[in-house]
Amino acid sequence: MTDRGTPTLTGNRGLRIEEPLIFEQGHPGKTGVDLPEPPDMPDRLGGLARTGPIGLPGLSEPEVVRHYTRLSQKNYAIDAGFYPLGSCTMKHNPRLNERMARLPGFADLHPFQPESTVQGALAVMHRLSDWLLGLTGMQAVALSPAAGAHGELCGMQAIRAALDARGAGERRIVLVPDSAHGTNPATAALCGFKVRGVPGDARGRVDLDAFREALDDGVAGVMLTNPNTCGLFENDIMDLATAVHEAGAYFYLDGANFNAIVGRVKIADLGVDAMHINLHKTFSTPHGGGGPGAGPTVLSAALAPFAPLPHVVADGAGYRLIEHVEGEMQPFGRMKGFHGQFGVFVRALSYVMSMGADGLRQASGDAVLNANYLLARLGETLTPSFAGPCMHEALFDDRFLKGSGVSTLDFAKAMIDEGFHPMTMYFPLVVHGAMLMEPTETESRDSLDAFCDAVLALADRARSGDAAFFTEAPRHTPRRRLDETRAARQPVLRWEPPEPAKAAE
Repeated sequence: MTDRGTPTLTGNRGLRIEEPLIFEQGHPGKTGVDLPEPPDMPDRLGGLARTGPIGLPGLSEPEVVRHYTRLSQKNYAIDAGFYPLGSCTMKHNPRLNERMARLPGFADLHPFQPESTVQGALAVMHRLSDWLLGLTGMQAVALSPAAGAHGELCGMQAIRAALDARGAGERRIVLVPDSAHGTNPATAALCGFKVRGVPGDARGRVDLDAFREALDDGVAGVMLTNPNTCGLFENDIMDLATAVHEAGAYFYLDGANFNAIVGRVKIADLGVDAMHINLHKTFSTPHGGGGPGAGPTVLSAALAPFAPLPHVVADGAGYRLIEHVEGEMQPFGRMKGFHGQFGVFVRALSYVMSMGADGLRQASGDAVLNANYLLARLGETLTPSFAGPCMHEALFDDRFLKGSGVSTLDFAKAMIDEGFHPMTMYFPLVVHGAMLMEPTETESRDSLDAFCDAVLALADRARSGDAAFFTEAPRHTPRRRLDETRAARQPVLRWEPPEPAKAAE
């Protein structure tokens, strides 16, 4: 469905051009290249040779370029505007880091090359490991996990290996607070643990008394997100860690929100045994669209012997990649093929070396400052879910829309018409009608003010009784509001050419 209003003959609207599927544009025999006819070759396909066309679209080079350029113009991107997505840290990624990752000496490597030919790459991995250990105060790091949830899996596998090694394999319960990320219980279950939920208190943090009651001899560990999904720092974290260790269990910290505290607190000082770090959030890699990502996992002294292979060490002869058990190592196995997401390592190292420890500390401070600026500007009109200052993200709920006939989803759709990507909606689940906003440190006050002005104006309009304005939004997108439930349950994953019209008999 195109936009309402005066239609055009073409379906285009000025410079926003209607774009059909590439398969709908192609014609048999058209191509952007000239290839020689293949020579006659003996048939080696055993009768399985294709008898019909392969089905690829036929287009000229200009048509292909225009198609993908037009598609890119329909996408919202961090280079086009502000992403206020909570818990996602969608921030500007300096182009310097992209350029470093594309240097031929890094981009053209192969993991099967001899160590003597990749000393620079191993030095990158070793130096990045040093930075991550220095920033967290931990004892070991596994670089190989491919993303955040994969890093969680690494940490929980190390915990399971440590329990088995000390003869405590019967411990199979993991405590997961309500304010944790949704991947935490899924990861625990994947590792063979049973999940026991822990409620939050009126402050939006873990209920310390309920947490202590949930601890028993069957608990293997806890998976806590800090700052939590409500955008709040778990200020009882050291008491929680003490209780966990006194019970003989381990403390896993979800590090997806590390961008809020990097350079300001060392994770080891909080009593943490394992934490993954989303390099694609905190340390500069384009985030979104499915990748690339990397989730290195840092481990305490208690879990360091169980770190997965491989890892890099430095000796007098240079750098060496350890891929087999040496000494007292008890690795639980490997996380993936080869050595991790190397291009992301280069970007992350370029970022931390450019920023330095002082720059990283300032970045996390600016992220928290920006979030509290949103909380201050919006807090009197929208309804904050919890009292007091926040960390890197500000959480509101839909109480300010009560009686207006406008839902949280309606509000989000109207924001799209105003040129803003909506904040995270309906998450965390512990808050009804949640609106979670994370500005990150890379947004200026001007961009935050423009966002706040739009949100406040929409809130006033919703409360004025103009519900139809919201239920019909978005109006100005290439497509109007879609049936998202049906799209999720009945996706059309393959284009089929229309049936040719039959001639009249």
